[in-house]
Amino acid sequence: MQKLLFKKKIATVAINFKSTSGPWGGANVFILQLKKALEFCGMKVRFDLKGKVDLIFMIDPREDLQRTAFGLKEIRRYKANYPDVKIVHRINECDQRKMTQFMDNILREGNEIADYTVFISQWLRDYFAERWFDVDKPHTIIYNGADPAIFQPIGSSIWDQKEPLRMVTHHWSDNPMKGFPIYEQIDNLIADGKLGGCQLWIIGRWPEKIKWRSAKTFPPANGQRLAGLLRQCHLYITASLWEPCGMHHVEGAQCGLPLLCHVNGGGIVEAAEKYGMVYSDNDCLIEMLEQAKKQYWLLRDRVLLNMPSGYRMNADYVRVIQFVLTKSQ
Repeated sequence: MQKLLFKKKIATVAINFKSTSGPWGGANVFILQLKKALEFCGMKVRFDLKGKVDLIFMIDPREDLQRTAFGLKEIRRYKANYPDVKIVHRINECDQRKMTQFMDNILREGNEIADYTVFISQWLRDYFAERWFDVDKPHTIIYNGADPAIFQPIGSSIWDQKEPLRMVTHHWSDNPMKGFPIYEQIDNLIADGKLGGCQLWIIGRWPEKIKWRSAKTFPPANGQRLAGLLRQCHLYITASLWEPCGMHHVEGAQCGLPLLCHVNGGGIVEAAEKYGMVYSDNDCLIEMLEQAKKQYWLLRDRVLLNMPSGYRMNADYVRVIQFVLTKSQ
């Protein structure tokens, strides 16, 4: 009898965004971790609304994305048929990130039916509080974390001041807002000899018009392959603008790399304030990188002690889901 009780799933959670096994950006990394954490805690996870579910975890309300499992229309229909179902809305997007004009309103429409809201950074919560989100509604902030069994610092390269200081960035998206104008500027500074003792690594995709002069480039990677590349470097640099949070710099930090980010990096700045440096414009790049060299050991200690964690992130999401389900009893 005890065995049968143990095998029984305590709740069913439907996630409205499908995962994939290959490299596909931060949302995919998050979904894979969340599914594993929920199943570990005895919950059943599905990616459809064909059966009875206790809670819908909404990541993106849109209907027409390649990996949408079910969109807002289907969620509303399900809620109408099963009023007791609970909805947790994870907000990880905004218009300012890609200079669009539609995302904020789509998220507002989706959030209207949410019982609980999770923002992936303080910056993103404040962004929507200035627009439409009522901060008196149940919500919390859970910063991104990567799988610590893969993205971990043991065995990472340590800069000995004899070899070049290797800076790295990686992006699945080739949108210029990811910071490519600044990466291209760093590439040119190194190629022209104006930034000595440094090397730039680019992993992933980039705009076709960019012709790298000195950077070492790698195709998109994920999992152990990506973590192995990151651990060969010394600093993580991102020039991504108005990022709700991002996963790329998180994976770098968990591999032991201090963070350099732009002052207009949105939620990324929250991480840099703990274990990195923030630069304000393109003209101060050389000065900032020289300072990073001087403070390398201090920054490395900070990232090792304050890095994000997928375990902590997953525990926070499980806690929220348990809270919402318990409140509905």
